[in-house]
Amino acid sequence: MENTVVKIENLVKRYGELIALDHFSLEIKEGEIFGLLGPNGSGKTTTINCLLSLLSYDKGNIELFGKKMTPVSYDIKKDIGVIMQNVAVLNELTVYENIDYFCGLYISDKALRKKYVEEAVEFAGLGDFVKFYPKKLSGGLLRRLNIACGIAHKPKLIILDEPTVAVDPQSRNRILEGIEELNRAGATVIYTSHYMEEVEQLCTRIAIMDKGRKIAEGTKEELKRMIRNTETVTIEIIELPEEVRAQIASLPHVYSAEHDGERLVICCSGGKHNLIRILDVLQSRDLGFGRVYTELPTLNDVFLEITGKALRDKED
Repeated sequence: MENTVVKIENLVKRYGELIALDHFSLEIKEGEIFGLLGPNGSGKTTTINCLLSLLSYDKGNIELFGKKMTPVSYDIKKDIGVIMQNVAVLNELTVYENIDYFCGLYISDKALRKKYVEEAVEFAGLGDFVKFYPKKLSGGLLRRLNIACGIAHKPKLIILDEPTVAVDPQSRNRILEGIEELNRAGATVIYTSHYMEEVEQLCTRIAIMDKGRKIAEGTKEELKRMIRNTETVTIEIIELPEEVRAQIASLPHVYSAEHDGERLVICCSGGKHNLIRILDVLQSRDLGFGRVYTELPTLNDVFLEITGKALRDKED
C-alpha cells in the first residue's frame, strides 16, 4: 500500500475579506510527480507556503509523512527540498560553496556532506562552474544551481515552483531530466508550472485549482475526458460555401466548425470516424483542399476549458 506523503484537509486561508484558500484538500502518495496547476492568483503559492508552515492558516489540517506539520517540525523539514521561482543563492559564495552551505543546514557529517555536494554538482551539470560566483552564471545555470542547493541533502519530498522560467532549452531539458531522475531515486515531487507541455510530460497526477478551490484532479488522461473537446480537425481550404460549412457543423459529434478564409477548424466531442465523415462531405461537393491534420486535446485545452480563462498576471 502506498504511503501518503502530503495530506491537506479543508484548508482555509483568508487575507481580510479575500479567501485565498477555500476548504482546499489534497492527497499526494509516495513516489508521485504531482502537478499543481492554476491561473495566477488561484492559490498555488499560498498552498505551498501553508504546506511548509511559512504561513499560518485559519482552518484545516496539514500532515507530511503522516505527521502534523508545524513551524517547529524540524524533523519533517529536513526531508523537504524547496526550489521556489525566485532564485535564492548567496552571491558572495561560489557555486560549490553555495551548495555546501545549503546542504550543511541539514547534514552535519563533513564526509557525508562532501559526498552529497559533489553528487549535487554532478546532478546539475555544474562541474565546470564550481568556482564561479552566481553573478557570472547564465540564467539557466543559476536555475540549476538553485535546484542543486535545494536537493543536495537528499530530501524525500521536493517542491518545485516554476523551475524552468526564462531558461535556455538546454538547461530546461536538463532540469526536466533531473526531476525524473530524482523521482526514480525515490523522491516525491510537487511541481507547478505554466508550461503545460512540461506538466503533461512529467506528472503522474494533476490538480487544477482556481480561486482557492480544487476544481479538477486526476491523471492527464482522466482530465482530458472531463472536457467537451476530444478531437480537433484542421483542413487547409480557401473556398468553402457556407452551406457546406453548415453541413459539416451538423455532422454527428461536431459541435463547432469555423472557417477563417484559409482553414476550416472543426471541434468534435466523441466519435471514432469524424475525419472520414468530414472528408466525405468535402469530396462529395468536389471541393479541393490542402493539408489535413487532427489533434487530440492537450493539457492546455483542459486547463483553459476548466478554468474558463487564460493565465492571469497577478501573483498567488
